[in-house]
Parts: sequence; C-alpha cells; structure tokens
Amino acid sequence: MEQRMIEKNILKLVDYALATGLIDRLDVTFTINRLLELFELDEIDETLVKEWEEGPRMGEQEAVRQLEQILGEMCDYAYEKQITTENSVVYRDLFDTRIMSLLMPRPSEIISSFENLYANTSPEAATDYFYKLSCDSNYIRRYRIKKDLKWTADTKYGTLDITVNLSKPEKDPKAIAAAKLAKQSGYPKCLLCRENEGYAGRVNHPARQNHRMIPVTINGSGWYLQYSPYVYYNEHCIVFNSQHIPMKIERAAFGKLLDFVEQFPHYFVGSNADLPIVGGSILSHDHFQGGHYEFAMARAPIEREISFAGFDDIRAGIVKWPMSVIRISGRDKNRLIELADRILLAWRGYTDESAFIFAETDGEPHNTITPIARMRGDLLELDLVLRNNITTEEHPLGVYHPHAKLHHIKKENIGLIEVMGLAVLPARLKDEIAGLSEAIVAGKDLRADEELAKHADWVEEFLPKYDAVTSDNVTDILKKEIGLVFSEVLEDAGVYKCTQEGRAAFLRFVESIPS
Repeated sequence: MEQRMIEKNILKLVDYALATGLIDRLDVTFTINRLLELFELDEIDETLVKEWEEGPRMGEQEAVRQLEQILGEMCDYAYEKQITTENSVVYRDLFDTRIMSLLMPRPSEIISSFENLYANTSPEAATDYFYKLSCDSNYIRRYRIKKDLKWTADTKYGTLDITVNLSKPEKDPKAIAAAKLAKQSGYPKCLLCRENEGYAGRVNHPARQNHRMIPVTINGSGWYLQYSPYVYYNEHCIVFNSQHIPMKIERAAFGKLLDFVEQFPHYFVGSNADLPIVGGSILSHDHFQGGHYEFAMARAPIEREISFAGFDDIRAGIVKWPMSVIRISGRDKNRLIELADRILLAWRGYTDESAFIFAETDGEPHNTITPIARMRGDLLELDLVLRNNITTEEHPLGVYHPHAKLHHIKKENIGLIEVMGLAVLPARLKDEIAGLSEAIVAGKDLRADEELAKHADWVEEFLPKYDAVTSDNVTDILKKEIGLVFSEVLEDAGVYKCTQEGRAAFLRFVESIPS
C-alpha cells in the first residue's frame, strides 16, 4: 500500500474522530502527528491536508460505516511495512486498538463529563454518553456485533430472545501457540480488573487501550461501571468491584444490587450465581451485569401470590417462568434485603429428597441464588432464581442444566443472561442452520452428514408438525424450533418444574422459610 493511501486513511480517521466527537477541531494537528508517529512517518503531504481541510466533512453515520475499512487498511499497511509482525485477527485487534487509543480522551475527562451529565441532566443522559463513547472508541466493535444472528421466539413462557454469538473472534493457531510460549503474567489479574483500563494487551490478553470505566459507589464501597465489548443486548454493562475478590451471593449482594438500580433506575442489574455449573464464567472477581433492556423474565407475570410472616409490606409471588423464581417488591430497601437474605439462607440449607433437592453432598454445597434487581415504577423489585448444581451419573454436567438431548443446540452453562430469557448460542449454529436448511429441503439423510447428524432426532421430531417445508420457510421454522429448544433448556435448569407436583414442592420450600 503506497504512503499516500495511509496518509488519506489517517485523515479519514481524524474525520471519524471529529464526526463522533472523540476529538475537537483544536485536536486535529495533535492527532495527525500521533498517528504519523505510530505509522513511522515523518510528515504528511500538505496538499492532501489542504484538500481535506477544504473538503466536506463526513457525517457521523457515514464515518461509522467506514471505520472497519479504514482500520482494516491501516492494519494492512502496518503489516506490509513490518510495523506489526503478524497479520492474524489477534494481532490486528491488538494493533487497531492501539490506533484507536490515539483518539481517546483521558479517563479523568470522561469521568468528569459523565458526572456532570448525571448531576445536571439525568442518569440516563450520563449512560447514553458513556455507551456511545464505548462504541465510538471501537471498544464495542459495532461492525462485529452486527454479524450476530438475532431473532425472537414465541413460547408458552412469552417471547424469548435468541442470539448466535459471532462477534467474539476465534484465536488463530499462531496466536494460540504464541500464547503458550508467552510469559505468564498476573497483570491484570483478570479481564475485569481496573488495571485493564488503557492496557496494551498481549497475545493471551486483549488490548484495552480504548477502554474506559466510571467509578461508582455502591453500598458504601468502590465499584466501576463499564460495558461489555460483546454486547448481547442494549447497553449491556458490567459493574465490578474495585478489588479483585471472588463473587459471593450474600446479604450484602442484595444491598449492592438495589443501591445500583436506585442510582440508575433505567437499568436492571443482576448477578450470576456463585457456584460452578450454575455460575458465571468469571467467579474470581465480584461483578454484576446490567443494562437498559427488558427481558422476557421481567415481563413474566406472577403465577401465584405468596406471603412471608412479618413482611406484610412486601409483595411476593412465584413467577410464571420455566426456572424457579420468587419475586419480591416494595418501597423499603432494607426490608427487601432482610427478606431476600432469609430466603437465601433458607435455600442454602434446604434439602427435599422427594424433589431431588440436596443442600450438599459429600461436603460440597449445591444451593445458591441468581438475583436480579430493577425499579418497577416507584417500587424496588428483586427476582430470586433458585439454583442447584448437583450432578449424577445420568447428568454429569448437572441435573439442573441442559440435558443431553438438547446439547446439539445448547450445552454450555445457563448464566444470568439466559436465566432472564436470552439464549447465547454457539457460533457453530450459523453454518449448521444453513446446512440443515439445505438438507431438509433436499430431503437428504442427516445421519449421513457428520456435522448435521447430531440434529437428526430433533428434526425428525418437529418436521411432522409442518404441512410443507420449503426453501422459503425452512430457516424460519428452524429458528422457531431452536427457540422452543431454548425454552426446554430453561425448563431443565429449573429446580422446580412447572407441574402440579413441582409447584407443590416449590411451596414446601416457601413454607419452610422462617419468619
């Protein structure tokens, strides 16, 4: 790539930064010079700059559309000129993050803008600003998120959200080999630690030079607010402890969740459970997930009102949902915390052999809770999802986990996001849906196809429901049936089933909670 092309791309990137508000007009020369330094150039053609200055500026929409191409060509140039030594996705991500870091305000400036908007406009205005910045900085790679497959599925539990995650790049073999040889570092301790802010990254740790976070005080302790780089829903945020300490569901956790939604009433926030199998992927660092989104579980109604002695001021009920959810709501935060803690402590120690609920086996605890908090008008609301991670020979991955019959669609753990009704399905399904669509219409033998054979029983089970399956409707049928599989996944994960016997067992637990 000729030098003139990289100079044009430098000016295009400056245009992008101006259009998105990452930099001001007064920052233009400074930004150009920083980019020249990165690309090991001593100067930029004055005629080119003059033409750019006198020409029209890109609008924000056009600038966002062009970013992927601009960064791609910059990475190509860097590899051709041996500024970077490898050209695979891992190394390109490290380098293009370095490029974007040159457009970023300092953390103090961002925090000041956020706090000013929060105090003088609204909490929502503050998070709108910070979310847009996280996208404009390419920390959230919008052009990758767009590649995710997303649809909804109507089920007896409401409209569930389905996504096939394609935005997280897979590592290439060279990067995997390099990561094994790389010096093992304990800095940052994990992907959530505050030390990630501005970190250059390495082959075994993503670059975070364009990453920013907002300090927040929750329940009297120091926390940070950031967004997930792989947003699964609108404004998918992560709220994490300033200290690298393990996750624990306890009384204080309820206070933190409720305190957060009081400060950000347009957001929900929840925590993964704190035990393996039913917990999140990062149990070593205390954190929550939230966002500006209403999940199917939040829309689900109360199926049966329940009450707790001494808590007449708290409305409570069992939610009409495939997983086992107690919903409590009220105006007094401390009363909600007290009741939630009683439910948690009772569940931690609860055994009901007839319902195959065991608090522990061989000294290993099994019972915990996935809690979710939100504001409902002027009421505080907590959903307490009962979880149990016991395993058996028949179900070695978990009794209350997707059963083997469903593993062709979903085998991974059911965490907070899926508990609420959003399926995060593996990337392999994109090609498998396409392959199944073609094979079904052509009447091929699925069992003869190594990749598709695992779906054969499922397809044979649902096909008779449809009078005609054609190239026009086969993909929609598959998506609908995948949604129904996800509802079965949630049923498997529910400790009490939505049956007369299951509800009776659920009520036995409710009645066991001490007043």
